[in-house]
Amino acid sequence: MRDEGPSRALLDWYDAHARAMPWRTGPAARKAGIRPDPYAVWLSEVMLQQTTVAAVRDYFHRFTARWPGVGALAAANDGDVMAEWAGLGYYARARNLLKCARVVVAEHGGRFPETRAALLNLPGIGPYTASAIAAIAFGEQATVVDGNVERVMARLFAVETPLPAAKPELTALAEGLTPPDRPGCHAQAVMDLGATICTPKSPACGICPLRAPCRARALGTQADLPRKLPKKPKPTRHGIAYLGRRADGAWLLERRPDKGLLGGMLGWPGAEWGDAAQEAPPLAANWRDPGAEVRHTFTHFHLRLALRVADLPMDAAPARGRFIPAQEFRPSGLPTVMRKAFDLGQPALVPA
Repeated sequence: MRDEGPSRALLDWYDAHARAMPWRTGPAARKAGIRPDPYAVWLSEVMLQQTTVAAVRDYFHRFTARWPGVGALAAANDGDVMAEWAGLGYYARARNLLKCARVVVAEHGGRFPETRAALLNLPGIGPYTASAIAAIAFGEQATVVDGNVERVMARLFAVETPLPAAKPELTALAEGLTPPDRPGCHAQAVMDLGATICTPKSPACGICPLRAPCRARALGTQADLPRKLPKKPKPTRHGIAYLGRRADGAWLLERRPDKGLLGGMLGWPGAEWGDAAQEAPPLAANWRDPGAEVRHTFTHFHLRLALRVADLPMDAAPARGRFIPAQEFRPSGLPTVMRKAFDLGQPALVPA
């Protein structure tokens, strides 16, 4: 049975305190009859995966200024999209973003499907994203569960089962609260509550609209929930990045394979990352060690990249990669780890 008390309290709170976001159609606009833009909802949800709202705002503005609709994005150059995505991480999302846009245009006439079930058939759209688009953009009674929602549910119902084992239980509890009326606003309300009041540390229970029914607050365990199993330590991998520049300022870069980490992105040549750094220069040259090391952490491992730099002759013929003219090279278009290598290695080269 659905408990409408917490849902009603949440919607009332959301109507008064909803966060303003560039991709969101707020409560006042919704009441005025303005419907959310499915393109904006989809794009923001993909960008927000594993990333913060603060980090996404500027990316969203740049993307929508350059590609204001799904048709424009579908027609975009792959390299341009990957360059604009640089810094957001999880680059498979950008590749799937393009695939999805092209399927929506080619198979759906440029309109996103309006049901969760149909949305799940699109590239790069999983259960969470499908639920979010269906609920927020199309008003389907779909349950949206992210980390904020899990935290709110764990505290509201005093769920002691640790994550990730608790996910099915927390999802069922969230589903029990999802109302048929305004499910999209409800989903955003729970996420806003978790982001602003029911925060991981020091939750502001005194101003929470769910403070009365919250079981963890009554027990005094709200700051301890949700419980989590200890994380396994991340392994460390090693590699070498080769920064080579010709006398005319052109940089030697190579595009990584489409599949795998940083797939499809431009980066510095180097061997596969492993337990030990393997020498694999792209051509014979006077490669020098600038005495710097790139340290970067991915989701599942830490990376340590040694650097090698070389001033290359105009007739250099690399075994792999290609030279990017100085006027076309944008460090900001590199993935974060490669940009770190540029920042550390570039000063050791002769000025172009």
